[in-house]
Amino acid sequence: MSKLPANRRFRDLSDYGRTPARWIAKGLKDTNVTPIHVTLSFGIVGLAACYFILVGQPYAAGICLILKSILDAADGELARVKGTPSYTGRYLDSIFDIILNFLILGCIWHTTSSSLAIAVLAFLGVQLQGTLFNYYYVILRNEFDGDNTSRINEKKSPTAFPGEKQHHVDILYGTFFLLYRIFDQAIYYADPKAPKKQHFPNGFMTVVSALGLGSQLLIIAVMLALHLDYYILPFFIVYTALIPILIFIRRYINR
Repeated sequence: MSKLPANRRFRDLSDYGRTPARWIAKGLKDTNVTPIHVTLSFGIVGLAACYFILVGQPYAAGICLILKSILDAADGELARVKGTPSYTGRYLDSIFDIILNFLILGCIWHTTSSSLAIAVLAFLGVQLQGTLFNYYYVILRNEFDGDNTSRINEKKSPTAFPGEKQHHVDILYGTFFLLYRIFDQAIYYADPKAPKKQHFPNGFMTVVSALGLGSQLLIIAVMLALHLDYYILPFFIVYTALIPILIFIRRYINR
């Protein structure tokens, strides 16, 4: 099930794991496995990637990063096919993502003996890149009612869906808010007019999707496999320069 109507779908470069994710969701539809179980599994795979980075197994680390992307898509697909959307899963997914991003880049920093400043800047860059893509994508999904768990500029805990506890949603929202608020606000204030019925051409969204988490993990996996691990952190610092460029292009399109 797509999150957008047919005429607004774009080639999402970060979503290469969607097809196998649908296979996984289809296979688990009539089982007792829940989307939360799948989310926990991608957390474990992400930790495995960290381990393989630390012990100098770049190919195994890369495979785990790509598998993590697939499972990251599979939890949402399973929630859709089972008809069980939840804020618990939505926030847990995002919390795992940012923690794993921190750990993965931290492991690369440790094994390459890079400076701490470079590692911090790379992490901030990775988060801002992903936030810009998610910001534009959520605007599209909200406009066409393609998603009812993600919101623009989230400021308060939502009402829990049937089947989940409000207490759990509140705790996870609070954690999500603490971890993501600075990035969400930075991107929102960089382009505050984006939600106001602006036009997002499909080709433009394809380019922006190169900043998505799946694209980032694929880049890391490829660079590890090519033994370019010393360049990963500097690459993501430079890659962050695409943010103001893409915001300028979006504004130019909607001038």
